[in-house]
Amino acid sequence: MFKNKKILITGGTGSWGKCLTKYLLKNGAKEILIFSRNEYLQVLMQREFNDKRLKFILGDVRDYKRLNESMKDVDYVFHLSALKHVPICEEQPYETVKTNVIGTENVVNAAINNGVKKVVGVSSDKAVSPYNIYGMTKAIEEKILIAANKKSSKTKFVCIRAGNVMGTNGSVIPLFINQLKNNNEVTLTDEKMTRFFITLDEAIELLIKAATISHGGEILVMRMPSLYIKDLIKVLAKHHGKENYKIKEIGIRPGEKIHEELISPMESYNTYRVDDNYYLIVPETMKEELFKKYDGFKKYKKIDFVSYNSSSDLLDEKQIEERLKKGGFT
Repeated sequence: MFKNKKILITGGTGSWGKCLTKYLLKNGAKEILIFSRNEYLQVLMQREFNDKRLKFILGDVRDYKRLNESMKDVDYVFHLSALKHVPICEEQPYETVKTNVIGTENVVNAAINNGVKKVVGVSSDKAVSPYNIYGMTKAIEEKILIAANKKSSKTKFVCIRAGNVMGTNGSVIPLFINQLKNNNEVTLTDEKMTRFFITLDEAIELLIKAATISHGGEILVMRMPSLYIKDLIKVLAKHHGKENYKIKEIGIRPGEKIHEELISPMESYNTYRVDDNYYLIVPETMKEELFKKYDGFKKYKKIDFVSYNSSSDLLDEKQIEERLKKGGFT
């Protein structure tokens, strides 16, 4: 699919972007444009990859003109750029809107104007029944991307939703490891808190699956394991802490939830099981079009649960250890 293709990645210097770039290079991409606003991270990534197929573009998704000129002759766009640190987004809501909402609208318009084949947007479990500014902007981002399919017959737009990804920028796992090594004390907001957790490679698999199977207008969700954060700390302490480590409960931060959702009760009525690992959400606004494109969804069955919540099917400590080993953290 990506062989001899030109691909642009917004926010491409982040953890997702670098892992996706490795995949695309291995699969024969002709040229990959890394679009981001951090020149230092671009220099580091350029040195790390040292591949002539990579081109680095300084720019911000808030800047439509820069996006538009950067998408010339581009085949596929992966829109990874976002402000996503929940407390910071709560403190500076309009800055979050400018990047996550206005930036996404700019991506849409630039992609349509340049005749891009497909745009894959990255959303979050926090977009489901959103409680914080970050989640609200991600929910709007989804709506913008889905609605864009009505604006163009050539450019297709699809979204994915992911939970926490191990080891990415801002992830709690490196924070916990650092706290265990330096203080043998870990800060936890609430002992009842649960989260979905996947590896970075799994996150990229989800992106590629969405790019590959989508017709435009879908939201794709991966089946993701979830866990108690306190159990995650306990397993990490075995490898990185001392025997008598301490947990300091500091209370929920502004905008945080105890549990997260990947599929809401309202969405479950229009959600199909693609296979054992993936679910496909059909937004109401795209129901008619996607029903035709998927031949009435004859190959897929509707899910038989009301919502997909991080408080169910929790991993035990052994399973958490296996996940951490897979992600390279034990």
